[in-house]
Amino acid sequence: MRKKLVIFDFDGVVADSEKIWLKNRQDILNKRYNLGWDFETVNKYIGGMSDKSKREVLDSIGIETDDEFWSYTTSLDIKHIEEKGLDVFEGVTDIFDSINKYCVATGGVFEKTLKKIEAIKMWGTYFNKDNLFTVDMVEKGKPAPDLFLFAAEKMGEKPEDCVVIEDSIVGMQAGLNAGMEVVAFLGSEIYSNDKYLKKVKDLGIKNIFYDMKDVKEFLLKE
Repeated sequence: MRKKLVIFDFDGVVADSEKIWLKNRQDILNKRYNLGWDFETVNKYIGGMSDKSKREVLDSIGIETDDEFWSYTTSLDIKHIEEKGLDVFEGVTDIFDSINKYCVATGGVFEKTLKKIEAIKMWGTYFNKDNLFTVDMVEKGKPAPDLFLFAAEKMGEKPEDCVVIEDSIVGMQAGLNAGMEVVAFLGSEIYSNDKYLKKVKDLGIKNIFYDMKDVKEFLLKE
């Protein structure tokens, strides 16, 4: 295998769910603050971040949110999970079955992430308390390296022996900041545009894939 440990983001990598959470926040922000933001703008400002980081970014640009706002957005997310479930990217379980050591390190909090993993029926099979790491376990979320470094430490590996699979710009920045190899997975349709691809390439990331079969092939290379 290419590296000793593969660290997966969850939303936008294991499941095609990043677009759902961002769309929820786009709708609520536009309704409550009369912003008129399109999806690209929402993704630009708060894509790939924990809710804590999203709140800090919004506050910094003059959009002050409160606890009720974030509680409501989370309730909408959970309602979607319970009523509609989540779509897993084809081929991702093939990777889990083929590599020696992996984990998830996500910007979501533990309670909500557990619901997501239970919804896709991977809790107790592919994931458990020993290989799931969430943003509420560290001080700073992505793009800070804290979460990835924490995951590597708990999994018993050095940063240079880890590869991160990410879809968001802040997640890729976090992987680079942690001194890890970073792979961009852009399998969701929300990333099917040249502008986003340029942002990824501007980070210096060369390993960019749109299909989990290609990710698997890359990871299994010696």
